[in-house]
Parts: sequence; C-alpha cells; structure tokens
Amino acid sequence: MRTMSLSFSATLFPQNLAEDVNHRRVSMSSSRSVIKCQLWPNSRRGFSTSNKVPSFSWMATEGKNVQSAGVPTSVPIRVANELLQAGYHYLDVRTPEEFSDGHVVGAVNVPFMLRLGPGMIKNPKFLEQVLAHFRKDHEIIVGCQSGKRSLMAASELISAGFTGITDMAGGYATWQQNGLPTE
Repeated sequence: MRTMSLSFSATLFPQNLAEDVNHRRVSMSSSRSVIKCQLWPNSRRGFSTSNKVPSFSWMATEGKNVQSAGVPTSVPIRVANELLQAGYHYLDVRTPEEFSDGHVVGAVNVPFMLRLGPGMIKNPKFLEQVLAHFRKDHEIIVGCQSGKRSLMAASELISAGFTGITDMAGGYATWQQNGLPTE
C-alpha cells in the first residue's frame, strides 16, 4: 500500500490553511488553488485547523512534490511491510554488526554511521555505496534500529536526487516486536 496523494480545492479549506509537520505556513495564492495532500495511515503527524476538517493526518504542499523539500515521507512498519511486498527495496542503514544480528528479509546494508571507538561517525562513502546497489529512481524503504538514523539517511538521499525514498518509522526494533519477517 502506498501513501495516497489527494488534491482538494482550496475553497474547501480556510485561507492560510495551517502549519505542516515542519511548522511552515501553507499559504494559498487564490481561492482556486489546489492543495496536494500526502496521507499517512495511523500516523500522529498532522495538524488541525480552526474549522472542522476531516480527521486524517497529512502534509500539505501547494503545487510541488512533498519530497522536493528534502523531507522524507515516513510510514509505520506495517505499511513498510506492505510496500516491500509490492516490490520496494529495503535499505538498512544500521552498522554491519547490528545488521548481522538480524534484519528485514532481503535488506541491503549500507551503514549511515560507522562505529569509531565508543562513538559513531557519518559514513563518508554512504551515497557512493547506496548508488552501487540502487538507482536514484528505485522505490526504497530506509530503516535503522529505532528510526533516527534512517530519517537522516532518507533526507540525505532525497537531497542527493533520489526520488522514491520512504522512511520506516520505528525501525527494526518495532519490526521485530510486531513479528514481521526477519533473517
């Protein structure tokens, strides 16, 4: 299942609609503007308006791709599982040690961060290594252990021109807790 894109006439919503998830204002240039919405099933993301609007979570943009701003779409693990079954690729950005302890079936491991002594540093060859496995137009779910590194990695991939990037919220820990397939 993919996230759904819907278009609504701006006349259905109040002028200067509200804030998106990044607290930027979405303004309408005229009453005939079209608002494009990205729906996230079962998500707590979203915003409210002063008028009663149907209660679904969404990010609004006016006339541009949601990912064009470098902000990845995040989906719950069950949606990520459905996307993988529909043919998406899975990029695991955890360390090789974490990956070898178990991972999503069919995952490709390219660490976003590398262990250096007691700390971690960003993998300087991350983009190069991802490009060795995937094209920029591949549909890719990006996951890590808890969801923090994958969000950073997904943002970097979008900024680098990847067009089919989706972040998996909750990470591998949540994937395991829900009994989804691992190897």
